[in-house]
Amino acid sequence: MSQVLHQAYLSLGSNENPKHYLKIAIAALKNTFSEVQLSPIYRTPAVGFDGPDFLNAAARICTDWDVLKLDAWLHALEDENNRRRDVPRFSSRTLDIDIIFFDDLVMSGPGNLCIPRPELKHPFVLKPLADIAPDFHDPLSGKTLALLWSEHPDFMNGMVEEEIY
Repeated sequence: MSQVLHQAYLSLGSNENPKHYLKIAIAALKNTFSEVQLSPIYRTPAVGFDGPDFLNAAARICTDWDVLKLDAWLHALEDENNRRRDVPRFSSRTLDIDIIFFDDLVMSGPGNLCIPRPELKHPFVLKPLADIAPDFHDPLSGKTLALLWSEHPDFMNGMVEEEIY
């Protein structure tokens, strides 16, 4: 009997020693999942608070894990990398990894788990996802990520790519 492989689309971000922490996160993804596709990495300003710029990226992974197991693993990865949860939600962080899409699932779960994530509205989430999965359909709007990005108010502003390797 073969296992079902799910497609999960993740948003990765860091603004505390971001090159260091994103390298760790990317290595952990590649060491854990057989198939990982990464977007370019973008430098973007902090949203919702004054702080250093973030480095943001997206990843598509294939996994036979369910969404709750993946979410727990991502939280553990954040915690292992000094993610503080005793500070305001909108504050600097070493590592922030969210599941934006999990197949075509629409759900709310424990903690702040919400799929698709409402952060999709932010260019630092949408643009990297559109880079790696332009034809993926958002299960809420039915629109492709490429179309959602082309309709975004920041579409023409461009985003600055950052090299971390």
